[in-house]
Amino acid sequence: HFSLILVDYYHKLYLHPGPNTLQAVIQTKFWIPSLRRLIRYRGMKCLKCYKSKASVETPLMGDLPSYRVNGGRTFQHVGVDFAGPFLLKESHRRKAALGKVYLCLYVCMATKALHLEAVSRLTTEAFLASFQRFTSRRGIPTDVYSDCGSNFLGAERYLKELYRWFASQDTKKDLLEYAMRTKISWHFNPPQTPHMGGLWEAGVKSVKHHLRLIAGETPLTFEEITTWFAKIEAILNSRPLCPLSTSPDEVDYLSPGHFLVGGPLLVAPEPSLLDLKENTLSRWQLVSKMSESFWERWRTEYLSTLQRRPKWRRITNNLQVGDLVLLKDSSPPLQWKLGKVVEVCPGDDEIVRVVLIRVGNSVLRRHALQLVPLRHLSFESAA
Repeated sequence: HFSLILVDYYHKLYLHPGPNTLQAVIQTKFWIPSLRRLIRYRGMKCLKCYKSKASVETPLMGDLPSYRVNGGRTFQHVGVDFAGPFLLKESHRRKAALGKVYLCLYVCMATKALHLEAVSRLTTEAFLASFQRFTSRRGIPTDVYSDCGSNFLGAERYLKELYRWFASQDTKKDLLEYAMRTKISWHFNPPQTPHMGGLWEAGVKSVKHHLRLIAGETPLTFEEITTWFAKIEAILNSRPLCPLSTSPDEVDYLSPGHFLVGGPLLVAPEPSLLDLKENTLSRWQLVSKMSESFWERWRTEYLSTLQRRPKWRRITNNLQVGDLVLLKDSSPPLQWKLGKVVEVCPGDDEIVRVVLIRVGNSVLRRHALQLVPLRHLSFESAA
């Protein structure tokens, strides 16, 4: 016991030094057996030292949800995201006033087909109007997925405005009330988990890439930006879903446009075959067979590309109720808040990726990637 007190005393006296320095200082006055091991053990009990080197325990990458691998109607399961704002020129006259316009992106979770809408205001009414335009053209989805907007929180002032609207409880309440009226299930991802919305995040990145190359920082009118959104939508819906073959015999490829119009949106339409002498039933059977062949190619060519797990392949210990954790955020590690797990939300594979933690008087829902477990620390030492 005296050795533990001595190591802790010199550890604090010399301002939390490394193991080599602390061992050299103590050995000038005392000889303690297995001193190196004791120093490392007590160093792990120091909360400040642990915080400075803290790292999260990444859970095993989960299986793809069923709506990603089961065929069905396009845009039956939809992901939604916001981007912007983009500079809006109110008219073509000189020195016209500048405003803001936002991008609302809808992505089919099965086929990666995109639908882009320009939204003039950052209000729930404007978003629901864009959602009604989307459902009028693409059909009513059964499930809608979106994040909580924490990934919009950045240093820029205009991103904070977007975050405040999307993360507000009133916005969520209005969306859920609308979803109940239309029998749509609305799912919100935990805060600060952009990897759980990788499909729409990748779509936003692609749209911004094309728009930046086209317009740069030039303000556009509302008609111009909606036109560019439509063109970018056609380009992205014509991109291949699978790796292209180098064989000269295989010139066709599977794209999201096949599930929308029967082929890439940028390819010239083929001549009509309605003048052929075939009865109506055989023509309808031919169209149905073409549609089924697209989904068959989707199953055999596209789904196989989703099976790889490039990261998060190591099994880690699940968080348990009562575990002490550090809440990882953008602040320095020594300023991370201390919390306690009050509820775990295991997935279908029994791996805990989302938990409820108590921080002060608040209960927060967080992903395991934002938490640093303190299993080796007692409550007294952590406090």
